[in-house]
Amino acid sequence: MPDPTPVQLGEYESAPLEPGQLTSRDVDRLHALQARGCLTLTREHTGWRLKADATVGILVLDRVRVVITPKFGIPGEQLMSWLAYALGTPVPATARRWATGPEGYPDLVAAALLEECEGLLRDGLRRDYVRRRSVEPVLRGRLDVAAQATRRYGQLDQLHVRTFDREADIWDNRVLGSALKAALTLAASPDLARALHSAANTFPQAPAPAAALRALDRTHYTRLNARYQPAHTWARLILRGGGVTDLLTDHGTTADGLLLAMPALWEAVVRRLGTEAAGPHGGHAVPGGSAVGITVRGDLGNASTFRPDLLLSLPGHDTAHRTLLPVDAKYKRYDRHGVSAADVHQLLTYSSGYASADAPTAVIVHPQPGSHAQRTLKVRGAQGLLGIIHVLGVDTLTTPEQAVGWIDSILP
Repeated sequence: MPDPTPVQLGEYESAPLEPGQLTSRDVDRLHALQARGCLTLTREHTGWRLKADATVGILVLDRVRVVITPKFGIPGEQLMSWLAYALGTPVPATARRWATGPEGYPDLVAAALLEECEGLLRDGLRRDYVRRRSVEPVLRGRLDVAAQATRRYGQLDQLHVRTFDREADIWDNRVLGSALKAALTLAASPDLARALHSAANTFPQAPAPAAALRALDRTHYTRLNARYQPAHTWARLILRGGGVTDLLTDHGTTADGLLLAMPALWEAVVRRLGTEAAGPHGGHAVPGGSAVGITVRGDLGNASTFRPDLLLSLPGHDTAHRTLLPVDAKYKRYDRHGVSAADVHQLLTYSSGYASADAPTAVIVHPQPGSHAQRTLKVRGAQGLLGIIHVLGVDTLTTPEQAVGWIDSILP
């Protein structure tokens, strides 16, 4: 079978496809991804047009290999650093080798997984006790008397035994074997593909990727398996097909690929930036935005509830009371144009619902490659001040750690 034809486009860009480049199965899979807001597929007189939304990564179809590169916000050479920061995992050495060729982001994620797996192999894979039943020529473990009597009828040439030995065939290792195998379909670099294949042969594998994902969801880390956490983080990213933790999960789409929703990544980054900035001030993030959220009732259909991307609880002037600061992550170029009326209305609602009445404040954090900027919007009505919105542009050409200081500068 010939290799898929490469099709490269940038984030928010589109590319034409000939009628014969998409099979009916590809069209179904692309429409499923379109329903999830990853891309848009439209029919044209000369074939198809594929448009990427705020998504980067790779999609391997039957006849084409679609590569979507970052266009703005977080540039390619910094993407892995910001992704590792959002995931709370160490930055892999591969983050310093962003490739501008057809391999790009998916090869770096696969290489990050490979790097962690090779480190585990050097240190020795974790082993644990595994119960097994087998038929052996000699006695090992305990004799299974019932099986011996009912299956061998007293013959002793083969013994049914039950063993309890330390083995590497445990779920901590199986999920990595499955992820290494899945990464093979994404790797464009022949050298990387060979290394992934070699590593995959040294790890046991789960029966199916879905079983590996269920095992990852059940995994709890202790001192025995804590060193596996970075490798499992990259494995989860590959097995789910992209996303930050569970922000872009697989809902039955079978297309091979690794697609990262950039707005979801930016939200995860802002949540960690704000949480780290608030810590030294005695503040913390409110889990889930709040226990109740802002609710709308009385309309047609079910009541709706919405929350800001991040809600910080900060000490007030009176130590007995705390103030709430809503923070919203916007993956928009608000350094090039003004804040939209819809976003102003949204932030005013957040400040009215969470912040104190005497200081109705909210924050917008947006990416601004190449510089850092801050401006303050004051919204007034007939009765006076309605709210204050801090618009903070974070320079994504620098390290995430430096951005914590910028978030700190707007905290009350």
